Amino acid sequence: MTDTADLRPADAVAVIGAGPGGLAAARWLLAKGFAPVIFEAAEGVGGQWNPDAPGTATWPGMRANTSRQMTAFADLDHVPGTPLFPRREDLRGYLEAYARRFGLEPRLRRATRVESVARARGGWLVRSQRGRERLNEVFPHVVIATGRHREPILPDIAGRFTGALGYSHAAQYRGAARYAGASVVVAGCSISALEIASDLALGGAAEVVLACRRQRYVLPKIIRGIPTDQLMFTRAAAHAAETLDRIALAASLKAAVLDAAGDHAAYGLPPLDDDVFAAGIAQSQHFLPCVAEGRIVARPWIARADGRTLRFADGSSANADAIIAGTGYRPALPRFDAATAAALGRGDAPRLSTFALHPNLPGLGFVGMYELVGPYWPVLELNARLVAERFADPAAALPPPAESLDPLPMNALALAFARHLGVEPDPAAWPDIAERLVHGPLLPASFRLGGADALPDAAARVAAGGEMAEAAE
Repeated sequence: MTDTADLRPADAVAVIGAGPGGLAAARWLLAKGFAPVIFEAAEGVGGQWNPDAPGTATWPGMRANTSRQMTAFADLDHVPGTPLFPRREDLRGYLEAYARRFGLEPRLRRATRVESVARARGGWLVRSQRGRERLNEVFPHVVIATGRHREPILPDIAGRFTGALGYSHAAQYRGAARYAGASVVVAGCSISALEIASDLALGGAAEVVLACRRQRYVLPKIIRGIPTDQLMFTRAAAHAAETLDRIALAASLKAAVLDAAGDHAAYGLPPLDDDVFAAGIAQSQHFLPCVAEGRIVARPWIARADGRTLRFADGSSANADAIIAGTGYRPALPRFDAATAAALGRGDAPRLSTFALHPNLPGLGFVGMYELVGPYWPVLELNARLVAERFADPAAALPPPAESLDPLPMNALALAFARHLGVEPDPAAWPDIAERLVHGPLLPASFRLGGADALPDAAARVAAGGEMAEAAE
């Protein structure tokens, strides 16, 4: 097939995906002199935030779980009037404005699905399809930005469920209206599970049960008027995680969660694992109050289904019209050739060096292939910058890929990328904003204070809490 493939110019980069990660990658590749070509299966940009994209797991009116300032890139503010926690529609509009600002729209191949990526002479063979048209092209560089959470995981349930509204994944949820007056069991304790359970409980469902294997600690989205991501995911917290042992860190984190949310048993939840890392942490503004008000009932995992009757692990039961599983996703990676797949491994995430590249796969980069634990977009921007820099300097040495990767909170991952890029700011060099750099949120502008990519107003943006100057178009 490589004999009949079109060889793209030396500066060409195939960017697969036009969500936040793909757009950030294309913007920074342009800045480094490359010519990105963005492959997108939908007709427009936005990825998950595009309601018309195949496989989107969002629903009308869905809100981000991270604040406006932390759900943005350093080069562009949200338009005035955007809520503190933006809606899906706000984020789609933001990404469209970002694409316009950096001239990315002419580089977008709409409704084009990448079928496979394979090593080839001159780079990487990318096979794609748009309608009936099939293309085989060799690109010197490829960036995979297809998303870490794209392919739904739907666990098997013993027995047979016959509820009228069926068994589906959270990825298919499109709002509470379909479940008005119905009894619904939401399976799982992820953020999406808690948000959907809350949406149903406040949106007209007759009964809502949350069934999970382990109850997570739950943080609200806003604490004393401040977004949780701006309080919890700080540089100081990341540095503490690097210095404290696991026991001390778990105790400190648990204390912070309980200080913010209170004793979970008081809301009516079952006992939690004392080890906050074993239990896990999720986030939802309305879940705990809904449990306290009896709008949501917590149960252990589903043992089996007998028609409409679901039996739980503690012997209790409930009749249900629907089961919605908020049980996670797998990464949506293209099909690789055997040697590339073997190098990357077959786990839930590729085995990568610096979270973005592989020393034995030159010209192949990844953006966004990690668990989401906190504000995501500032990390995507740093990730995109690192890939663009390494493509521009292919002789730069890379450490060996990680054999295994425990999920890192986004503040720790942001600092890891910043250190690889040499842009972690030194608070001593910025005395006027030192307190914000240490104890404030890891704003995107805080990584544009110095170096070749510095923004003239970066320090003023940090001082102002992340927003000022020019708004989105």
